[in-house]
Amino acid sequence: MLKAAGTAGLAAASNVPLVNIAGAASTTIKIGWAGCLSGVRAAFAEPDPWIHERMKALVKDGLKIGGKNYAVEFVIKDDQSDPNRASVVASELVLREKCDLILVEDGDAEIPIGELADARGVPTISTMLPWQGWMFPRKSTPDKGFPYTFHFFWGADDVVKNFVGMWQSVETNKKVGTLYIDNPAGTAFSDQKLGLPAGIRQAGLQEISTGSFQIATDDFSNQVSAFKNAGADIVSGFTYGNHWVTLWNQAAQAGFKPQICTVAAAFLFPSAVNALGDRGDGMSTEVWWTPAYPFKSSLTGQSAAELAAEWEKTTGKQWTQPIGYAHALWEVGFAALRNSDPKDKNSLRDAIAGLDLETVVGPVKFKGSPIKNVAVTSLSGGQWRKTKGGKSSYELLIVHNGTAPFIPKQADLALLSKLA
Repeated sequence: MLKAAGTAGLAAASNVPLVNIAGAASTTIKIGWAGCLSGVRAAFAEPDPWIHERMKALVKDGLKIGGKNYAVEFVIKDDQSDPNRASVVASELVLREKCDLILVEDGDAEIPIGELADARGVPTISTMLPWQGWMFPRKSTPDKGFPYTFHFFWGADDVVKNFVGMWQSVETNKKVGTLYIDNPAGTAFSDQKLGLPAGIRQAGLQEISTGSFQIATDDFSNQVSAFKNAGADIVSGFTYGNHWVTLWNQAAQAGFKPQICTVAAAFLFPSAVNALGDRGDGMSTEVWWTPAYPFKSSLTGQSAAELAAEWEKTTGKQWTQPIGYAHALWEVGFAALRNSDPKDKNSLRDAIAGLDLETVVGPVKFKGSPIKNVAVTSLSGGQWRKTKGGKSSYELLIVHNGTAPFIPKQADLALLSKLA
């Protein structure tokens, strides 16, 4: 009675009509989403507002589960690419909004949201971070997992296999200069046992490591000097596009001309390659998803090519790799809800754990995964090449499919000196 009186007083004071909270709670599914809509990583979430509108349209008349129709409420939060803001978002989604399901699409948000969601028993699904960067900072192991949080993406070890596979397809002096952002993804890539350094050693290559750098760094002259002095034919590691523009300009000023540049994250987006002008030709990267992937959406039936084409037609922009995972995150979320009692957190958790779903990015299989709470997805290697008279300056071609032979190879890796 006291609670009711307090609520009534608040409603009267604010001139807001009362709603039946208990009734709403039983017939409405509240889905929280967190990602980097702004800030330094905003390019990763560029497709999300577009995806969100399509998801809202799909469930505008509700979501039918077990003979019952549930209204669906979306709670969208921007973590602003800021770890401190991510902790605030975690509290908002878990404690204040009391979401039934949380979807997370940014590494800095996945750690605080995951910890709070596990503590409060809120089923959570995340993506777009190597699974090692999601699991190990939270002090867990592949055999242990987590109570309520799940993740689907490839691992840093998969990137290593593709990078090394590309390098071994051509002749170089086997010297690899590396640098890494000091963040969860960069930590996963630089791990001495499971990351790029281990793969370089195992392949008989020599690493010239310049270690980690802060995300706000805007001078890479020391790294360039180290690579040039060591005679590195290959440059690799983990940076964002803005970092690489600075490094590549300083490399030109120093007369440093490597044969291969294969850097995680830096070349995911056409905008990052276009920013290099003609010197973007031949940059190589991991490939999460492209229109060439032979998969379809479990929600719409669209192929990867059709989804990319719709994006380009409606936005006027070239497709980007995160489109696939931004879409697949909702595929996985809705599939879990449909396979559960969505208002029962344990039922929803078990539904996620039992998923084996074909999505627009390929199979997402939590069921029977050797890494508890993780579904490892497909990855390939690609190289940006100049187009001849196309609508875009560059196109990303699959040049290595050793870890995913069902993804068609489109070209061979070319040395930068051959493209000059």
